[in-house]
Amino acid sequence: MMNAVHMRPRAPAKLSLPAGATRQMSGRFVVKAAKVADGPKVAIVGVTGAVGQEFLRVLKARDFPYSDMKMLASARSAGRTYEFDGNTYTVEELTESSFDGVDIALFSAGGSISKKFAPIASDAGCTVVDNSSAFRMTEGVPLVIPEVNPDAMSGMSYGQGGIIANPNCSTIIALMAVTPLHREAGVKRMVVSTYQAASGAGQAAMEELELQTREALEGKPVTQNIFPFQYAFNLFSHNSPVTDTLYNEEEMKMVKETAKIWNNNDVKITATCIRVPIMRAHAESINLEFDKDLSAERALELLAAFPGVSVINNPEENIFPTPLVASNQDDVYVGRVRRDISRDDSKGLDLFVCGDQIKKGAALNAVQVAELLL
Repeated sequence: MMNAVHMRPRAPAKLSLPAGATRQMSGRFVVKAAKVADGPKVAIVGVTGAVGQEFLRVLKARDFPYSDMKMLASARSAGRTYEFDGNTYTVEELTESSFDGVDIALFSAGGSISKKFAPIASDAGCTVVDNSSAFRMTEGVPLVIPEVNPDAMSGMSYGQGGIIANPNCSTIIALMAVTPLHREAGVKRMVVSTYQAASGAGQAAMEELELQTREALEGKPVTQNIFPFQYAFNLFSHNSPVTDTLYNEEEMKMVKETAKIWNNNDVKITATCIRVPIMRAHAESINLEFDKDLSAERALELLAAFPGVSVINNPEENIFPTPLVASNQDDVYVGRVRRDISRDDSKGLDLFVCGDQIKKGAALNAVQVAELLL
């Protein structure tokens, strides 16, 4: 059996380098100077939130080239200051005129804000990368994971308007692991159970989990503002509304978004999404049925070669991915790769996947999309 721990991904073959950039073994762009006179002007919408703050960290870590930076949020947050790349920026109130002269806007301020302001930004010539669910299933709006379907945004560039949607975090994490296997053997059916961190519900949920944990350990009644259930030392069905299908909206996002990203409505998908009391990094148990035979050994080879994936698969020592390992990391971690013994053939596999919801599940994916616009 092939065992691998923290295998480094290859550079993605389809991503073109921006001018003046070199590529490291990790596959990320390394631009010699982040602030450049001829770079795009970038705006962050929802900069004060957990994902908004992660946008800034990822842009800096990846040396994203920009000529100027604009930080936007609600009137309540206007006036705050943030340090970025050696400069101090003041948060401005988001208005209809905020996008004049802006080339790229990264949105993470919720669906209602995106629905109102993303079209305004696009009409002003700003190319929008939206982290909300507002436009994911809108016809003509690309839904993009750069390692999976970069061709969906072919021909788009910054400063020309348009909206690109970031997929749901659980969808991104699942498809980073499953796509290389799908390309090899063709996924017929996917059964997913997710174990989703507080980060998926925002900074306030993370703070409430920490507070509740302290209160519970001290024997005090727990403070409940974000969820209808105690979160500390508990888990519960994902808090999104339950639809007429009796699947909740989070589960249906995984079903619908996968079909759009893969451009394949024939794959059968069922999901159960659970909120668990950890700070950040989602975990997913995935069972796959394929059109063709696929061994666990071959699957591990494919996963190890896929950009943005690291394999942790050591059954002898029972070492596999965990949310703590994935937290604050760019890669999606995959392990527990094994043949589905409920089948009599070699067309089924099980795997366990962990990925940081704020990074690859949100901010990192959006910045990678923005890199494709350069």
